[in-house]
Amino acid sequence: MRAVVFDRYGPPEVLRLQDVRRPVPRDKEVRVRIRATTMSRTDCALRAGEPFISRVATGLRRPRRRILGSDLAGEVERVGATVSEFEAGDRVFGINPWKFGAHAEYVCMRAGGALSRMPAGMSFEEAAAICDGAILALNALRPAHLRTGQRILVYGASGSIGTAAVQLARHLGADVAAVCNTGNVELVRSLGAGEVIDYAREDFTKNGQTYDAVLDAVGNLSFSRCRGSLRRGGVYLATDGLRNLFLAVWTARIGDRRVRFSIPPRFSKRDVVLLRELIEAGRYRAVIDRRYPLEQVVEAARYVDTKQKTGNVVLTVSGESGT
Repeated sequence: MRAVVFDRYGPPEVLRLQDVRRPVPRDKEVRVRIRATTMSRTDCALRAGEPFISRVATGLRRPRRRILGSDLAGEVERVGATVSEFEAGDRVFGINPWKFGAHAEYVCMRAGGALSRMPAGMSFEEAAAICDGAILALNALRPAHLRTGQRILVYGASGSIGTAAVQLARHLGADVAAVCNTGNVELVRSLGAGEVIDYAREDFTKNGQTYDAVLDAVGNLSFSRCRGSLRRGGVYLATDGLRNLFLAVWTARIGDRRVRFSIPPRFSKRDVVLLRELIEAGRYRAVIDRRYPLEQVVEAARYVDTKQKTGNVVLTVSGESGT
């Protein structure tokens, strides 16, 4: 089968297509014929080996896992001996965290993992763009215990986590304010934000508004900068930045505003099923910025590296080679 591999850390050009052995599912696994996947910020950070401390887990000198990609949508092609939940031909979507391997024509993953049948009437490209940002947003939102009438501000509301967080916070009943760039104001408003702040024209930390929660969806906002925008008892919800681990411990003991950083994130079948149900009810949609064929993976990675993507970047997978 064809897969995108890399043998050293570096720029997008370290990625290349190569024929590799097709994986064989274990008893509790399914093998999925991948039709679409994504190129995420996580993929690009792992490829670059950044931050450097992450190499303790991924390999100090060279990557331990040669194939990136965690989001996937496709068809079950083969099931393990003890799998009863899926059968060959099922259209599925999900996420294969920690093991990755979705930038390929086939991947094996646990049937009991973060995998579900696709929403009815959805394309593979749309389904592949669902999980990563949405599940990370769910992980970030849960510590806030949002309820009807509360106010949350989503900073970086046009990325994959941000577009998901706006919709999921609305689902939880909160009133949503969102910060994004000029070009995405109308998109973010269409996702359910009651107030959209263009950061090129207004600094939300200086407008006198306060919120029960502030979610930093891009890792560019510090707790110290937005602390004054939090009400007493409010929470700053981090999605990136190791400094927030220390702040989460510190603010749990001192002060009247808290930092919450859900790490490591949890990826469960329950959340994938929840997202499917929200989509089928018309209450959630994945946002896709660009689509690239797998053969253009370097160009896709270059674009994600600009940190200007809106929603998700999808890789489409077609054709087949090797065994």
